[in-house]
Amino acid sequence: MTDPNTHLTVVTHPLVQHKLTLMREASTSTAVFRQLLREISQLLAYEVTRPLTTTTKVIDTPLTQMEAPVLAGKKLALVSILRAGNGLLDGVLELIPSARVGFVGLYRDEETLQPVQYYCKLPENLSQRLVIAVDPMLATGNSSAAAIDLIKAQGATNIRFLCLLAAPEGVARMKEAHPDVPIVTGALDSHLNEKGYIVPGLGDAGDRMFGTK
Repeated sequence: MTDPNTHLTVVTHPLVQHKLTLMREASTSTAVFRQLLREISQLLAYEVTRPLTTTTKVIDTPLTQMEAPVLAGKKLALVSILRAGNGLLDGVLELIPSARVGFVGLYRDEETLQPVQYYCKLPENLSQRLVIAVDPMLATGNSSAAAIDLIKAQGATNIRFLCLLAAPEGVARMKEAHPDVPIVTGALDSHLNEKGYIVPGLGDAGDRMFGTK
């Protein structure tokens, strides 16, 4: 489902929704949560990589020669928004192992809910690549918008944002800050609570993934 007004795509595939339900359950263990995140990221990757362009090359099959499709241009770049973004990154990398990888380190100030940068290492030639930024949760949208700022500062112009869950507030913030960046997510939840967490959500994705809850 794509909303043309917000550039938001919610992936409603039954497997995505089923696995997301399992992840939401508070009783789901860290090991199972981590495995589900890896699995669901591969399903979401199918949608977020739709804009990849192809060309052709001549190959020999066991039976004949043919002109076959291959990905065109420079290899895409995946940018993980630390630390929880690594959970999505791992799954997508299994599908696209040749992708270039970058990292943006941001943490949320619990008082102001504003992002604070502590790390940024990005691939070269971002202006010539599709860049997919990954972070499980699009909550306030402040950290996501700040990460896209850093990615654009390195020359990227073709960017997509991949997340597991989104809140309306985060989608609105991203639309305001980066209307040219489409969002692909597994679900659009109800709202944010007073602490800036997505409701009904699934808690803190990083804590649940790394067992630090």
